[in-house]
Amino acid sequence: MHGGLAGELALAGGIPVLEAQPPVSWPRTTDADRAAVQSVLDSNLFVSDRTGGRTAVEQLERSWADHLGVRRCVGVSNGTTAIELALLAHGIRPGDEVVVPALTFVGTAMAVVHVGAVPVYADVDPVTFALSADSLRERITPRTRAVVPVHLHGLSADMPVLDAVARHHGLVVIEDAAQAHGARHLGTPCGATGNTATFSLQMTKNLPTCGEGGLVVTDDDAIADRIVQLRQFGETIRPDRPRRYVSHRLGFNAKLNNIQAAYTSSQLERFPDYHKARRENVAAFLDRLSGVDGLTCPTEPEGHEHAWHILRFVVDFDRLLPGVPVAGARSLLLRALRAEGLPATRYQMMPLPDQPALRPLVRQPDPSCPVTQDVIDRSFTVQQRHLPPDAGPLLQSFADVIEKVFSHRRTLARLAEGGAQ
Repeated sequence: MHGGLAGELALAGGIPVLEAQPPVSWPRTTDADRAAVQSVLDSNLFVSDRTGGRTAVEQLERSWADHLGVRRCVGVSNGTTAIELALLAHGIRPGDEVVVPALTFVGTAMAVVHVGAVPVYADVDPVTFALSADSLRERITPRTRAVVPVHLHGLSADMPVLDAVARHHGLVVIEDAAQAHGARHLGTPCGATGNTATFSLQMTKNLPTCGEGGLVVTDDDAIADRIVQLRQFGETIRPDRPRRYVSHRLGFNAKLNNIQAAYTSSQLERFPDYHKARRENVAAFLDRLSGVDGLTCPTEPEGHEHAWHILRFVVDFDRLLPGVPVAGARSLLLRALRAEGLPATRYQMMPLPDQPALRPLVRQPDPSCPVTQDVIDRSFTVQQRHLPPDAGPLLQSFADVIEKVFSHRRTLARLAEGGAQ
């Protein structure tokens, strides 16, 4: 018997499982990471537009391409910019429609808007939370030029099916793998499907940098060369000649710097071990919760290897708090979990087309996505604290919290009736 079931809920005056919510301890910076960064500081070679030797950015690009088994990788300033440059490199133009899932980080849709294209929102699968092929088919019009599937939370979308739909309609596929470093589907790593794919290196990601960064991977040399130009004012910079300051296309200043790249390259050396430990820790955590009534744990469907970047739990509030409106029940549950020391969050607050910044730009007749709305309404997430390789004991304490809260349904119902604040 674990300790999570003992005692009254902290929200009702009991002793919490954890005295305080644990601090974020990710990324883990080691002496090897510090040495890698110091080597760049000592070299005085900070940016990737210099000639005369292989830079840390080039080293990271080659290492990540080799890790995935793809031809090319291009380092850029962040994951959102990676999507923007990939869209532009594939010829997406103002007015083109690009289908994106309604359940994802807002940057996916903003990247489409930033290149002048029109985001069209499709619904997601209720199990994988990834783009639904059926919804994609419904959203395709004569103006549709591309689709951006998102491997949300570290679980691959069903790319064979989505690719088949895209090929049938002649659509460009750009995979948003910002959260999916290490994920696989049918043995293929996310990013190595033959499509162009983008990754984020933001410090919260499974493969982080010391700040912001992004990578674009592709087997198409022409696409990679365009992105290299686009990240550097449209210039072509070669190591065998001085920079000419000639812009061949309208580009951006969207480079990854050498300090960021060196840090990530050092992290990449430990990445396989971290990935393995995370999968073991999360598996043990979810095994503890598999029998909790009214709770649907994140899953790893057959053929998938989850990267477990974010853990999303879906709650059957009709079983947990029958008769209580979902919004109030969800708020009460989150307060109860946090009071016990589990830093539960909602993450996405609304489907993308309902975001205030995007709502005025919605052009499709019916942007409603009922599965997305249902998932957002009935779920909570656990983020970051489970990423370190030694997070196993903490996850077991989180299991204690969830077991305790879900076992005190009468107390939750009493608090709901009394309007707990």
